[in-house]
Amino acid sequence: MAAEAALRFEPIHQLRAHEYVAEQIRRHIALRLVAPGESLPPERELAVMFGVGRPTIQHAMRLLEADSMVEARRGRGGGTFVSEPVEELIERVVRRRADLEELIVYRGAIEPPTARLAAETRRKRDVTAMRAALRGMALADSEPDYMRHDTELHLAIAAATRNGPLVLQAEEIRMGLSDAMTLLPESERWHARIEREHEAVVSAIEAGNGRAAERAMDAHVESSERALRAVMTAARRQSLR
Repeated sequence: MAAEAALRFEPIHQLRAHEYVAEQIRRHIALRLVAPGESLPPERELAVMFGVGRPTIQHAMRLLEADSMVEARRGRGGGTFVSEPVEELIERVVRRRADLEELIVYRGAIEPPTARLAAETRRKRDVTAMRAALRGMALADSEPDYMRHDTELHLAIAAATRNGPLVLQAEEIRMGLSDAMTLLPESERWHARIEREHEAVVSAIEAGNGRAAERAMDAHVESSERALRAVMTAARRQSLR
């Protein structure tokens, strides 16, 4: 009887097709794989991608519009576009400081061993995806494009482990830190540093050297951690002005 009183189960809510579609698109937006102001594929293409009818896509778009994540534009050059952030990034970063601190520590515990495992399990196509992401970063002509390829690289490293939970955690970390990462420096010097660190990680994974991959990722995460903490401090100071 006492055990029954202690149980607090939540009822199961099965996602319907349009909710599943909306959630997938929402994750892509949160991961910056689709940048603010960028258009989504036409309804017909999305229907093919998801294997559903156009009414399902339309229903999903209405959910996303209600959440102010996308906006429909009519006329020539129209379509469905990712909304520009209504809330200032700086305000969001300051408000979520405690959560971001935990995510930074969590990332340091997860990503280095993930890189080690990736080096032990990677296949040729995994390295190809990583190299493509590195090239994308080098050729990016805007910060949103650079961030997209940066995310693609870290997700490709996680995917190389063949471990679903690690891939999911990599996505959650990127989504959680996305706002703070957007405020990181855009200078050539900063980008060059990040690219050197990324190259060290990918080279070690490509060589199948797990220990070197873990060390390289640890150095990269530590470097990013210092920068993210500096960004959070600067954001807090600016919000107090």
